[in-house]
Amino acid sequence: MSTSAPVAERPTPETTKRPKRRSSFNEGTGRLAALLLSPTMIVLILVVGLPILAALRESLYQSGQRIDESGFVIQGSEFVGLDNFTAIFSGETGDRFWNAFYNTTFFTVACVVLETVLGVAMALVMHKAFKGRAIVRASILVPWAIPTVVSALLWKWIFQADGIANDLLGTQILWSTEGWQSVLSVIIADTWKTAPFIGLLVLAGLQTIPDEVYEAAKVDGARVWSTFVHITMPLVKPALLVAVLFRILDTLRIFDLPFVLVGPNKESVETLSILAYLEANQTRYGPAAAYATLLFIYVAVVAYVFVKLLGADVFGDAIQRKPKKNGRSGRRRGKQEAPAAALAGLTASSGGGGGGA
Repeated sequence: MSTSAPVAERPTPETTKRPKRRSSFNEGTGRLAALLLSPTMIVLILVVGLPILAALRESLYQSGQRIDESGFVIQGSEFVGLDNFTAIFSGETGDRFWNAFYNTTFFTVACVVLETVLGVAMALVMHKAFKGRAIVRASILVPWAIPTVVSALLWKWIFQADGIANDLLGTQILWSTEGWQSVLSVIIADTWKTAPFIGLLVLAGLQTIPDEVYEAAKVDGARVWSTFVHITMPLVKPALLVAVLFRILDTLRIFDLPFVLVGPNKESVETLSILAYLEANQTRYGPAAAYATLLFIYVAVVAYVFVKLLGADVFGDAIQRKPKKNGRSGRRRGKQEAPAAALAGLTASSGGGGGGA
């Protein structure tokens, strides 16, 4: 008796349906993200956007009392276009502007460089395990917690003619007068106050470095300086760049420290913010808004160039390109491979001269 082979069933539309593709985490979350961010964006528009637009509008007008062509005193606002901006770059006003621009740039470069060096040193000290580390951390962060005006008054008392600074140096320097001494006093006070800020952010970056990396470097015979250059600095670079960027943007807007410590109308420490304040204090709101607008453009350009050239990861993973496949695992694997890459660079640079265990 012969048996026939079973006939395969004809596939039905139900069985031929393709399995549903699992949606990735990023799909379908755009509207929810926009909804959740909308309150913050509204607050930013009200607090940041509207004042910027108001300043731009005010820079195109001239307000206050002035004398017209007939010799009559008139009061109110008058549209002058770009006259407030062109007046900044001409005559004595132009010389004063470029002096304030130079002072602002010089303070930014000098203060940020000193604060970066001292901040990294503070972070390395705070990262070490020793007795009394909590007290050291608290004492280092105290200057940053003090308000700037209070810090400026403190240093003003120190730099008085009969203050502690002259007693320690054995001199009679008038720190609040025109000259290099007033510039030096501002740099010292600003560095003392804000170097702990960089130290705090760098300390956060140091705490993310695995101990195994340093142990492997020690086994390979790496010296302290080589470990610092080839392991610590590359791995702490993202946090350090963000800290430096924040300090650059903050120092470009420096106002209260030189204003309180040295005083207004001092050519050696007059910055763009002080210049804008003095114009507004004389009810010349149009030129003051023009100064503020130029400072805003200067800060925006510096921030853009800094992020583009040095690659400061200000926005985190939001600015990274989305990987095509295995995005999460690839990003996690990249973070894990970063210490290994730094260790490989250290080994290659040392050339095996340090000796192995």
